[in-house]
Amino acid sequence: MTETKGKFDFAIDRGGTFTDVFARLPDGRERVLKLLSRDPQNYKDAPTEGIRRVLEEETGRDFPREQPVDTTLIEGERTALLVTLGFKDLLHIGTQARPKLFDLVIEVDERVVLGQMAASCPEKITGDSLEVSLSSEVMPMVRAVPRGYTVCADAYLTPKIHQYLKGFTSGFKGGLKDVDVLFMQSDGGLTPMEQFCGSRAVLSGPAGGVVGYAITSYSQTEKKPVIGFDMGGTSTDVSRYAGQYEHVFEATTAGVTLQAPQLDINTVAAGGGSRLFFRSGMFVVGPESAGAHPGPACYRKGGPLTVTDANLALGRLLPSFFPKIFGPGENEPLSLEETMKHFHHLSQEINHFLSSNQSQSQMSVEEVAMGFIRVANEAMCRPIRALTQAKGHDTSQHVLACFGGAGGQHACAIARALGMKSVFIHKYSGVLSAYGLALADVVEEVQEPCSLQYEQRSFGKLDQRVERLSKRCHDTLCARGFTSSQITTEIFLHLRYKGTDCALMVTAAGYPTNAESCLAGDFRSAFTKRYLKEFGFTIPERAIMVDDIRVRGCGKSGIKSVFKTKMTKCYFEEGYLDTSVYLWEELPCGHRIQGPAIIIDKNSTILVEPCCEAHLTEGGDVCMTVSSDPHCALGTELNTVQLSIFSHRFMSIAEQMGRVLQRTSISTNIKERLDFSCAVFGPDGGLVSNAPHIPVHLGAMQETVQYQVFWKGVSRPVFFVASRGHHADIGGITPGSMPPHSTTLQQEGAVFTSFKLVTGGVFQEEALTEALMAPAQYPDSSGTRNLHDNLSDLRAQVAANQRGSQLVGELIDSYGLAVVQAYMGYIQSNAELAVRDMLRGFARRRRQQSGSLEVESEDFMDDGTAIRLRVQINEEEGSAVFDFTGTGTEVWGNCNAPRAITLSALIYCLRCMVGQDIPLNQGCLAPIKIIIPPGSILQPSQNAAVVGGNVLTSQRVVDVIFRAFEVCAASQGCMNNISFGNESIGYYETVAGGAGAGPGWNGRSGVHSHMTNTRITDPEILEKRYPVILEQFSLRPGSGGAGTYCGGDGVVRKLLFRNKVVLSVLTERRSTRPYGLQGGEDGAAGLNLLHRADGRVLNLGAKTSIGLQPGDMFCLYTPGGGGYGGEDTNRRPQTKQRPLNESFPERGSVFEYRMAQEGV
Repeated sequence: MTETKGKFDFAIDRGGTFTDVFARLPDGRERVLKLLSRDPQNYKDAPTEGIRRVLEEETGRDFPREQPVDTTLIEGERTALLVTLGFKDLLHIGTQARPKLFDLVIEVDERVVLGQMAASCPEKITGDSLEVSLSSEVMPMVRAVPRGYTVCADAYLTPKIHQYLKGFTSGFKGGLKDVDVLFMQSDGGLTPMEQFCGSRAVLSGPAGGVVGYAITSYSQTEKKPVIGFDMGGTSTDVSRYAGQYEHVFEATTAGVTLQAPQLDINTVAAGGGSRLFFRSGMFVVGPESAGAHPGPACYRKGGPLTVTDANLALGRLLPSFFPKIFGPGENEPLSLEETMKHFHHLSQEINHFLSSNQSQSQMSVEEVAMGFIRVANEAMCRPIRALTQAKGHDTSQHVLACFGGAGGQHACAIARALGMKSVFIHKYSGVLSAYGLALADVVEEVQEPCSLQYEQRSFGKLDQRVERLSKRCHDTLCARGFTSSQITTEIFLHLRYKGTDCALMVTAAGYPTNAESCLAGDFRSAFTKRYLKEFGFTIPERAIMVDDIRVRGCGKSGIKSVFKTKMTKCYFEEGYLDTSVYLWEELPCGHRIQGPAIIIDKNSTILVEPCCEAHLTEGGDVCMTVSSDPHCALGTELNTVQLSIFSHRFMSIAEQMGRVLQRTSISTNIKERLDFSCAVFGPDGGLVSNAPHIPVHLGAMQETVQYQVFWKGVSRPVFFVASRGHHADIGGITPGSMPPHSTTLQQEGAVFTSFKLVTGGVFQEEALTEALMAPAQYPDSSGTRNLHDNLSDLRAQVAANQRGSQLVGELIDSYGLAVVQAYMGYIQSNAELAVRDMLRGFARRRRQQSGSLEVESEDFMDDGTAIRLRVQINEEEGSAVFDFTGTGTEVWGNCNAPRAITLSALIYCLRCMVGQDIPLNQGCLAPIKIIIPPGSILQPSQNAAVVGGNVLTSQRVVDVIFRAFEVCAASQGCMNNISFGNESIGYYETVAGGAGAGPGWNGRSGVHSHMTNTRITDPEILEKRYPVILEQFSLRPGSGGAGTYCGGDGVVRKLLFRNKVVLSVLTERRSTRPYGLQGGEDGAAGLNLLHRADGRVLNLGAKTSIGLQPGDMFCLYTPGGGGYGGEDTNRRPQTKQRPLNESFPERGSVFEYRMAQEGV
């Protein structure tokens, strides 16, 4: 934004709850305004209303609210997708992973698709009323699926953005023709209104906040990194700035993966409007939000209890200092009475639970409200720890830059919990996202794909392309009125080691050019140093590949940041304390305030906690010094607030272990696919917390650890930590160690019963190598084919365990061993309570329907082996016996499933049926007695082959359990394991199918279900790296079972091979069909066909391994899901709309990391 004498300048950020308006007036004064983003009883559009109010108040003229301006909320345009023949369903299938691991109901918006195009699409399409977005122009990067999502989002949003802007400008004299109107993009740069497009607009509001705190909080002399903490009404945004903006180039927002430069802003659903719940003995904050309408209870519109209400109840918000914008007529103050009425009701519910469980003394309203504040603070600390430690940074060595209307009330507590000593709060902290728009630069970015190796002979071509792109940026900015002295350009190369998928967008800032670099700088040194920082090692023998070239040009705006008391009662851990209240605008520079105190301005409230100090800088900003936590002694008796906090802390430990493992490992499976789990266990080896929630790991890790606990009289430690990783090859009869026809465990690779990996601090490499090579002694078997990766990854697992042990040790140092062990047990008991409540509810419904508390079901493997289950439920205890007696015997093949697999499937099913977030640990199985006959397929002998049990039989166990409880029809019941390779390459994938329908929803088509959630390789990456052409990847129409609610369709996937390979297929549901329920029809069985180059077509069956020649094509038809209900089967019904709480979707690199882990 540039200053213009005699005119008003506006910068506006529309958030989920509040809209912030920053205005620079013609006389140089500045004004800020905050209003509700949604208030349909009083105005249609918040940004327009904000401008109207400022103009009316400052000019004295009347600007009627009824002035006709078309400013409806942005809504997508009807969109047609033109795509390569055979891929019309590509964006429906996407990565094939489901967005939420334990959701049985998966609903998506429909999209308009043009029919399959026989002819190629012309490069340009024009028309008077047709706006066209070309993926090659919107985001020229390799990977078809995210690029397809990006261009669809652009085509969907951009026309409506243009319509919105047309309506917006028409409300002003001259249509803002001579006014410089700039819009913030997701990457933190401004762009002219006429070039503002949908794919670059998704995170424009939060980006303004990052620019705001980066410019106002970061000291160029001290260079101390800053954590941005933007707590708004609906969500909290967390980001980091250390002299440069941190960007990501692929991120998921509202379920759509976009390939576009965005600031790395991590959003968690914990804002001032986050709702408060008490569930199964645990305090829960969010993710549901009250939004702007109706808003929190105190907004006087019938809303629920929220974090804002908790702060109000504790005296941390003072209604007399808040604007009177609440109630139906937007003219009333916050209502303390409404808040206290709701809290009294919730306190009664909590105290009734405490009395019935005799777990702790009764809690006052203030103690309940304080408990929710502490839980909310801990929930917001987790992404900050993850964001910093993921990249090798020490969280405590940062400044906390706090902004957003709700942030100041939590700043001291957040900083103290993270070990930070300094908090910075800008004078415009309440509207910093809008203020950041006024400070930002105008940005022009250009990018193009590249496939060059970063080496001396490629530097000439690389320099030419960089120079051409830089000139494009420079010329564009000059055309917008900037002089050359105002323009800077920054060069980025998207680099990765050859043969890996982990690419980093790297700038050479601080790495000047030399004789062994290109002219833009020493990118090799920049890349290797950053790779070492983030991942803990480099691969010096590997070549470095350039995937993309990006140039970012900035036009500098020239605007720089310019750097009566009363008493109240406020509630803290010590109880009510006298708290001074200060008006920010009346404080002189240099003034120091000892806590407890409250500093108030029109748009935010800052809480200075006891033992903290605040002072006013010369620029009018607030800096706070935070004391260390005066830790209160905690006993071993249950405290429900501490239960929630310890749950977050244990999960955070497991997550940090995972970050260490990912950073220090070397294999693709662990470092890039994130196929691992880390966990904390109690003194009995029982699972306490596990991250991430990979379904097949849930029970297996506990069984493994408990086996070691009681191994040969070993004395029992006080706690355990463990990590489990998928090693791509451990020997056996086929590469990848997943043979389709294995009959003994030894044919599947190295076997470890109990092996001491580190003795006396020494890694036992020689003995380990011997064990990994041992399978070579068996006929047709080999030892591990990748010993280097095995050893490196096991060292990484040791490092992860060491980190976990250190963190649990620190927790014990803080609270004491007895307290930590007690809360390990309490968290397990909480999961137990949730499962018991679910079983009681099912028993009550079952008794009313049939009078019987016993249910049973069975299903069959393709070879006819039965899996039978009888469940007997005790309604009074909330317990159940799961009896698998009658299940078929161990098979001569590899579909045998060790007991741990059945436990994992059972935990997964219980969590799905509970229907809410609960700790997934040993407690889930406490109300359950499990009977599995020895020698059956679910408890085979020690040397039985089991590789298919993990990926196939586990799915059938889930089907049987859900059938017994009548939860939903069967999903595809298979992971469709496909692998191929030769002496030089190897590839493995699992393929989606149809999900089962249920009471109230249609099954999702083309998605992974239940015990797997693996993402599939992007078509362009697949064809680039392997000798294969993907001829078709689409849905399989009609394969889902019909019913009142229809099963999801499977997929068709056709692979045409260009070289000789060996193809291995390990599948199920080729002869048995996924069952329908309550009269719904069965889904279609799968089919594996091979089309030989000579024209022959072969049915390969469910499990095989076969040599292929160039020109052969493998055609995979995956099963559909079963239908639900027998009425009106001729129609495809609309899915019932479920009542949904308004919530703000999580996003950012921390969210992407967790989704990638759960997608394994």
